Amino acid sequence: MRKAEKVDFVITELERLYPETPVPLDHSDPYTLLIAVLLSAQCTDERVNKITPLLFERARTPEQMVLLSQEEIREIIKPCGLSPMKSKGIYELSHILLDQYAGEVPQSFEALEALPAVGHKTASVVMSQGFGVPAFPVDTHIHRLLYRWCLTNGKSVKQTELDAKRLFPKAKWNKLHLQIIFYGREYSPARGWDLKRDFISARIGRRALLKKTFGPNYHELFARA
Repeated sequence: MRKAEKVDFVITELERLYPETPVPLDHSDPYTLLIAVLLSAQCTDERVNKITPLLFERARTPEQMVLLSQEEIREIIKPCGLSPMKSKGIYELSHILLDQYAGEVPQSFEALEALPAVGHKTASVVMSQGFGVPAFPVDTHIHRLLYRWCLTNGKSVKQTELDAKRLFPKAKWNKLHLQIIFYGREYSPARGWDLKRDFISARIGRRALLKKTFGPNYHELFARA
């Protein structure tokens, strides 16, 4: 199967499985989304969604957040991990939003990535899910799946993002990156990978990887599914 055919197959199957793509992190505006995405670093969306109501009950705007101390923020978000770095980032970026952007989240990759504790992936999620700007945030699921599907060489997250943007239509980026995440969680996890369930990898996956993981007769697993 040629790469263009693989891309069409992925798009078709993911649209069939996930016609709707609700944003996994609970939020009410770009600021609460920014905070939730920041908290999601090395933390599950499920846990973040349990912690953000506690934080947003105290502060859901930059004006309210700067009234809390870093220690208060840290105590609330501690279950999300990396709380010293995250609380410092939340406190400092809230001050910057007030000082430089009238309390609003800026709508540019450059301005977002200049904020404390905000990297390219976080900025991409906010631009995509908060403002509807085409972006392709690459998390561990997308990085893993595009490598398994032989759509990137897997050398780096940056390369995976470049390959995804080159291969998939720009108009589909915002929805497709969520669809791939949903598929990765449900059908193609990092641990407990089951080729009988992961029908996309069985159909278009990297042969050397499939042979190494499941043996030379890996195709029989899918045939028996």
